[in-house]
Parts: sequence; C-alpha cells; structure tokens
Amino acid sequence: MSSTHTDHAPQTLVVGAGPTGLLLAGDLAAAGVPVTLVERRARESNLTRAFAVHARTLEVLDARGLAEELLGTGTFQDTLRFFGRARVDLSRLPTRFPGVLLTPQYEIERILERRAVEAGARILRGTEVVGLRQDAGGVDVDVRTEAGERRLRAAYAVGADGVHSGVRKALGMPFPGKSVLRSVMLADVLLDTPPTTLPAFNAGPAGFAFVVPFGDGWYRVIAWRRGCELPSDAPVDMADLRDLMRTVLGTDHGMRDPRWTSRFHSDERQVPHYRDGRVFLAGDAAHVHSPAGGMGMNAGIQDAANLGWKLAAVLQGRAGDALLDSYHDERHPVGKLVLRLSGAIVRAALLGSPVARGLREAATAAAGAVPFVTRRGGLLVSGIGIDYPAPPGAHPWTGRRVPDLPLRETAGGPSRLYEALRAGSYVRVLPRGVSAREEEGVVTVTRADARPTTLLVRPDGHVAEASGTTA
Repeated sequence: MSSTHTDHAPQTLVVGAGPTGLLLAGDLAAAGVPVTLVERRARESNLTRAFAVHARTLEVLDARGLAEELLGTGTFQDTLRFFGRARVDLSRLPTRFPGVLLTPQYEIERILERRAVEAGARILRGTEVVGLRQDAGGVDVDVRTEAGERRLRAAYAVGADGVHSGVRKALGMPFPGKSVLRSVMLADVLLDTPPTTLPAFNAGPAGFAFVVPFGDGWYRVIAWRRGCELPSDAPVDMADLRDLMRTVLGTDHGMRDPRWTSRFHSDERQVPHYRDGRVFLAGDAAHVHSPAGGMGMNAGIQDAANLGWKLAAVLQGRAGDALLDSYHDERHPVGKLVLRLSGAIVRAALLGSPVARGLREAATAAAGAVPFVTRRGGLLVSGIGIDYPAPPGAHPWTGRRVPDLPLRETAGGPSRLYEALRAGSYVRVLPRGVSAREEEGVVTVTRADARPTTLLVRPDGHVAEASGTTA
C-alpha cells in the first residue's frame, strides 16, 4: 500500500458526504481548518431518504446563511401529522421557523456541498474506508479507490458514513439495538390524484402508509405491511403496495410509473461512545432509529454543528482537548432522546388490535386538548426544546439554545443573533447601555430589547456563559 500524507497542518478527515458530513466539512473549512471529505459513492445520488427539516435545523442553517435558499425548495407546514388524529401544532414554536420544511434530502446536500467546496473543503468521491489506526499524533485511514488503496492521515477523523459506517466497524465500536420494522417498502411514483393534505399518513391493522412530495411532481411512498418479513433485496410488488395504500389510506391516489423502488429494515441503535480517542462518530453512524417524526437527518446535522466548532478550536490552539469530550456528553443524551421519541411514535402507530387503537385515538385526542402536552411535543420533535447540561451553580441560561434575539442595528451590522452567528465565532450579547470591550475571537452585539441579561453564545447557538437576571 502506498502511503499518502495529505497535509502536514492540523487537519480533519470526514467520512461520508451526507448532510452530517457536508455540514461538518463546511464548518471546518469556513473556520480555516484544512479538511478532506471522503465518500464511498462515485457520484452524487438523486435518491433521498429524508424529507423533514425541523425548526432547529433551519436555525442551524440560518446561522450559516443557507435557510432562506432551502425554504425555496420545498413546502413549509406548521403542523406535524402522525396517525389518525395525532398531530403536533408547530405554529407557536419560539423560533423564526415555526413549522417543518418538507424537501428532499438531496436539496440539502446540494446546498451544503456547494458551501463546503466554496469554503475550501476537498471532496474525494469513489473513496471507501477499509481500515483505520490511531496513535498519539493522529489517525491513519486506509481507503480504496479505482486506482487502488492509499493511506490518508489527519489529526482527527469523523465517521459520518451512515448506518453501515466503515469507520465505526474499523473502530470495533459496538452498535447495540434491534430491528423495529422489517421490509418497509419505498417507491418513487407519480400520482393521478395527489393527497389534498401532505404529508399523507395513516396506520391501521394492515400496517401503515406515508406519502410525501418531492416538489417536482414525484412522490415518495413509504409503506409497511404487518407480518411481511421479506428481505431488503426483495422486489417491491406494486400491486401489493397499491392494495396496502387503499386499505390504510382509503385510496392509492392513482399511483403509477415507479422510477425507483426498494425495501429497508428500520433499526433502533446507538453506539455507547461518540468519541474514541481521535475518532468521532456522528449522524447515522452513531445513532439510527425509525423514520417516525422525521428526526434522523436533523439529529445528524445538529451533531455536526456541535462538533465542528470544537474541533476547530482545538486544532487552532484556542481550546484544550477536553473540549472534545463535551461532544459525547452533550449529543449522546440527545441521540437517546430521539430514539425514545421516534420509538414511541412508531409503536403507537403499529398498534394492531381495535381496542389498542381505540385507546390510542382517545389518548391522542386528550393530549391534543392539553396545550402543554402538544407544546412540549413540538419543542422536542423540532429540536427547539433541546438544551445541554450546565455545570452545578451555573446561570440558568447556561447550555440553553438561544432564540434569534433582535439586535440593535448598526451600520452594516447584524440585525438579529443568527446573522451575527454567521461569523462562526462566539457572540457576546450585551444589554442596552453596556459598553462593549474587544475580545479576541468574539463578535460583540447589543440586544434590542430591554432585558438585562448578558450572554456569551457559542458558535452553535447555545449559551456558554450568562450573567444578570434571566433573559
């Protein structure tokens, strides 16, 4: 094997060019960190697994100047619908984006890849990880390409390469969990009579069916038939899929002309550690769960937003190695929460007996009548209500996600917090009337409201420090 050292400067190697890896590579490159992203696929895919972009992810993208462009690619809805009468009202979320955007994953990847490349990230496609070793000074990653095998070395490596992660396997990291759904059918189709309400979803004794638009006239159908145990490589029988849709949704919507079909198994799994020395796991490489609630891709993007600024700070000598441990400490509990939430939704949807379904409908109707219950559900599913733990004795705001605070406008300056975060650095938010002082690596702004709290906001939009009365 030939040995290739790609750069003698501190560098990060990111594996996997999905949304998680692309956002991370873009963040590192924007911070001035040399970064190489490797992807097993030789070319971009026009297929998609995820459609839902939740409010917190839109905030993450807004802090990078990308949210408005992405909003133009899909449909924004203020209600998240599940089975029967189960739905969560997102319209009152305390955010600039009170709802969920339905858009294909490839639209997100397109925007994130452009940003990463423009920032200076190098992307190597057709490059598969086949081995990994680490020592006190860095990580050696063996990769296979059409030209043969080679070795890449970096100070740190991040596996964002999905459920079948080669990085995770090379580490020997366990991935405990179990299958929740087997033989889920996927089909990209045209519909003669599209649903009037999207996404369309329902569940019953026979199984469930879900219809979501691509936005270009094509629709993704996701369906599961109770008792079906066909392997993932078994072809999808379109007659069976139509029959299941008519049974569950009351119509097959004139489904025709499938351009792509597949099956998959849905698992619930999570690694015990997101960090192993100089190697990190993020996104589906670290946690997978059912598609219920549409939280998977969002959790991965938020993993990347948490890790990127920490890696940059350590590589550039602005923080010690211990900061990197906080990635696991903060994101592992979030992954566990997402597993619980999506698991609860899918298990409720799969109830088979009439009595159980009747109790489910009664419970969801009762929950919908209690504003706190629906508000709490919206906060968690959207990611808006997810905060990080604070050390004992810290200010109550420490670790919390900061809303998009209005700022006192200055000539050419930001008018709101998430515009200030686009610098990729900490942001000091001062109350009105407090004099600013220069701090290296910190953008200082003044809030437009009259609240007296001073905040030091991390690059990922969470509070690092606070002082004064509660904001």
